Amino acid sequence: MEYLENRELSWLKFNKRVLEEATDPDTPLLERLSFSAIYQSNLDEFFMVRVGSLTDDEKGKKKKKDKKSGMTASEQLDAVFTAVRRLQPAVEDAYRKTMDELSAYGFEHVNFDTALPEELHFLELYFKREIKPFISGLVINDALPFPFLRNKELYAAVRLNTKKGMNIGIIPINNENRDRVIPLGNDGKRFILEEEVVLHFAHLMFKGYKVQDRAIIRVTRSADIMVDNKGSDFRERMEELVFKRTKLAAVRLEISDEFSRDALDYICRKLKLKNVRVFNSHIPLDLSYLFQLQDLDDDPKLHYAQLTPRRASMLAENRPVFPQVKAKDILLCYPFEAMTTSFIRLLEESAADPKVVSIKITLYRLARNSKVISALCLAAENGKDVTVMIELRARFDEANNIEWSKILQKAGVRVMYGPKEVKAHSKLLLITRKAQGGGYDYVTQIGTGNYNEKTSTLYTDLMLLTADRVIAADAEAVFDALAKGVFVEAPQKLLVSPLAMRPQILALMDEQIKLARSGGDGYIAAKINSLNDSAIIAKLIEASQAGVKVELVVRGVCCLIAGVPGYTENITIRSIVGRFLEHSRIFIFGKETKEQKMYIGSADYMSRNTIRRVEVAAPIEDEKLKKRIRDMFSVLMSDNVKARVMLSDGSYVKAERSADDAPVNSQEYFYAEAYKRVDEKKEKQERMKNAREKKAAAKKTTKSKTAKTATAKKTAAKTEPKKKAASSAPKKVGRPRKKKSEE
Repeated sequence: MEYLENRELSWLKFNKRVLEEATDPDTPLLERLSFSAIYQSNLDEFFMVRVGSLTDDEKGKKKKKDKKSGMTASEQLDAVFTAVRRLQPAVEDAYRKTMDELSAYGFEHVNFDTALPEELHFLELYFKREIKPFISGLVINDALPFPFLRNKELYAAVRLNTKKGMNIGIIPINNENRDRVIPLGNDGKRFILEEEVVLHFAHLMFKGYKVQDRAIIRVTRSADIMVDNKGSDFRERMEELVFKRTKLAAVRLEISDEFSRDALDYICRKLKLKNVRVFNSHIPLDLSYLFQLQDLDDDPKLHYAQLTPRRASMLAENRPVFPQVKAKDILLCYPFEAMTTSFIRLLEESAADPKVVSIKITLYRLARNSKVISALCLAAENGKDVTVMIELRARFDEANNIEWSKILQKAGVRVMYGPKEVKAHSKLLLITRKAQGGGYDYVTQIGTGNYNEKTSTLYTDLMLLTADRVIAADAEAVFDALAKGVFVEAPQKLLVSPLAMRPQILALMDEQIKLARSGGDGYIAAKINSLNDSAIIAKLIEASQAGVKVELVVRGVCCLIAGVPGYTENITIRSIVGRFLEHSRIFIFGKETKEQKMYIGSADYMSRNTIRRVEVAAPIEDEKLKKRIRDMFSVLMSDNVKARVMLSDGSYVKAERSADDAPVNSQEYFYAEAYKRVDEKKEKQERMKNAREKKAAAKKTTKSKTAKTATAKKTAAKTEPKKKAASSAPKKVGRPRKKKSEE
């Protein structure tokens, strides 16, 4: 259908937008290199997860078709491989151009053709002394087993010239004890990569053989494996799964430059890969080292301007967080505001507060040295009832979460692993505290992002803190359901999947459709990471056809195409890709009236979120907070620097900006606003301080005047008796004076 897009191809369009940041002249040079690395990292995960899944479908569900594009798994894979190949020249061009421009700052990626004679001598010695003793060359032929090539690791592959049969040499390169970037001068800016050195001297690893051809290879393996939460020792089975994933089938082979065709075919046969899954690259196969180059030059022209998360403007520094939330709902915005001085502060204060009786929280992804874990452990050690629902099935974070679960249990925390059928992806916290005079008070937190201090400085997210008792009751119901392995069916205020989110969202959209059909101004807006839920897409199309204005900010996958006559002509779709990863989710229904309904939460408009996960979204009911989010959404829709607008053919173009238009970079705008709010708060505090000091000075002056008056009165009171005494004393008798008339 002309108004629908295949999920995988839509994702590749998103990654293309990431790659565009690697060529944008407004992006500082070293930051461009980072975007090249992010593009490749994204693509690695895409092959591991999505291509891995499609590969399984190709084998077991050959006739199954994608509902949106009508393509089989095999057809989708062909389309994916074609799209990736078409992007490769742009990937290589971005890398080369950026490195060329960085040469003006002393950066140079050296190869054996450009190395100086003394450098060539150094590299030969370096290989023999620092590398060769720690690596080994494996000869492979039909009489010898093919080695297991680890996921995403680099290997030197050589074709060995022999009279009979095929002989391949394989040299594992990755070594955690050595730095992959070998500095050659200019404080490390002039460098060569270890794999290039190993490949150049590979012939020294195979004595008795003549090396006919050589290349670097890299295998990507599927990560498409799931386990349900059944049985008594779920954590143990998850540990087995993490190990098993490393052994899954290869789904892609990358190779540097050109390589002997028959030797390449031989490797593909051993890996059970078709040639269509082989991808050539003329730049390094692993670009993760590019992040290291960031630290080699602190010239501000090469980096983004340094920005530091500010203190949350809605929180006073001199009062505990809990009573502040009890007084009013509080909205936190990351990365513009600091998690450590807001949410982490709340947890740490609660852990030490003797009146806090319980803390319940859901965890999905955590920072390496998590302060969240530290606070929860401290709370348990202080005798509080701490319950943690930690999702062990968080893809690529399974091993971390397994270890965190062990640490929490040792500290006395009650640990749960979530429902058997679905992942728990919600970002939910409930704190219960004894109230003065009896009873309990509650603070509930609902967020759009993980409790991760590191990503809170890199991802845009929102977090609501509220003392609303109805929301607290809903949160308690969610935790109770998680403990019992069931699902919440009828929350009062929260939207809770898998049973009580999508129906409510569709009903809210129906209200706007009904309004538009009756002549009113229907309006639906959302900011999400992805859109593929068929029921929601169908309702958005219905809304557009009814005349409802629909505005969507969708960062990544978007299976709905905007602007298609007769279907989606009233729908606008934008994607913002910039310095920070857009991650917040906002749902808006209705225009700027008191009837407008607004939510923030952890779910995207994807079926995996709306009907196959435990997700939570919270209503924004405070009018000031609603206005703040409306203003944020308005800025997002006005972005003309990092926003791309979807056209009716599904392609994206940069948002238009005329010569008269001021540039609007939404992420920079929000950071500036965070700085401004803190400055205004300081100014207000300064004004209040000055007013207090002025008032105190005036009071002091008045007091001084009063004291002087009192002193004068006392003095007067003391002298009055003397005057009276003087007036009553006998007068001296003397000669009487004559009157004038008598003179």
